[in-house]
Amino acid sequence: MQRQAITIRDVAREAGVSVATVSRALNGHANVAEPVRRLVHEVAQRLRYSPHGAARSLSSRSTQTIGVVLPDLHGEFFSELIRGIGAGARARRRHMLLSSYHGDREQQAAALRAMRGRVDGLLVMSPFADQPGFLEENLPPLPTVLVNTQQAEVAWPAFEIDNHAGAVAMTNHLLSLGHRRIAFIAGPAHNYDARERLRGFREAIAAHPGAQGSEYEGEFDEASGHRAGRRILAGDARPDAVFAANDMMALGCLYAFAQAGVRVPQDIALAGFDDIPLARFVHPSLTTMRVSIAQLGGRAVERLLDQIETGADANGPASASDADRQVMVPELVVRASCGGPEHPASGTEPRENTKA
Repeated sequence: MQRQAITIRDVAREAGVSVATVSRALNGHANVAEPVRRLVHEVAQRLRYSPHGAARSLSSRSTQTIGVVLPDLHGEFFSELIRGIGAGARARRRHMLLSSYHGDREQQAAALRAMRGRVDGLLVMSPFADQPGFLEENLPPLPTVLVNTQQAEVAWPAFEIDNHAGAVAMTNHLLSLGHRRIAFIAGPAHNYDARERLRGFREAIAAHPGAQGSEYEGEFDEASGHRAGRRILAGDARPDAVFAANDMMALGCLYAFAQAGVRVPQDIALAGFDDIPLARFVHPSLTTMRVSIAQLGGRAVERLLDQIETGADANGPASASDADRQVMVPELVVRASCGGPEHPASGTEPRENTKA
């Protein structure tokens, strides 16, 4: 026999209070005495009562849920980002509805439209936001914060990494160690982070007479880094150093070198970008640009929840102020893989700047 679902009336009867008191207690209203609140929560937990989300949404116009739309869920970057978003949401007693679209424009448009009525606000990472009209046409009229997303016009609050400056800093570091032939393993062409890191690498190489840069395709995963590493070793002129546009590709490249008996850093120096947790535990440990990915997600969700709770920007794009574009500057972390003296970054968290 199927067990009958517990209702709010069951909780009220067991606790000896009204249905309205149960509703106020479970929704965090201030006008409930603390002993009553504790009693209601204890009874609800004991009875395994779960509020009906759709009904609560209709009555309070709140789903207590945020939507997160990302291009992918694979890899340590996205797992760290989701970890930061999830921790921030839980701290504010919010749930998270997650969707990915694997870089497909129409799938992302559909994912954004599907969030309407299901969430109170959106965190979005999109490679298509620089296409005029894309967000305006597909975003529901909800508070929205963009993460690592280039906008055609600054209309939504955004949190991003200064990928260009990070790539310049890493390339300059490799050049300062005397490396003059540097290979770059790029990320996917449609990815904003990848384009900015490639732009920084090219500018740093161009600014150093005598430096030679070569470029190899990658997809921000270990397999493409491994393929690029094998192509690099198969070339006529072996580089002094390899700079991979993210740590996952750097680790794949490191494995390709190890398979071929090429020593890092004695034969070729190697560096990555992101400082994922695994970067410090491989051998040799990986020189990289530190980005606090979880912190990026946490700060973005804090900004979104502030919008939701104040009712700001609830009807679509607004004229975002300069302070609404928060740029996190990565820090160089020198480890064994680049061949220079090892030292940690100057701090445990990236600096934060504001760009106009």
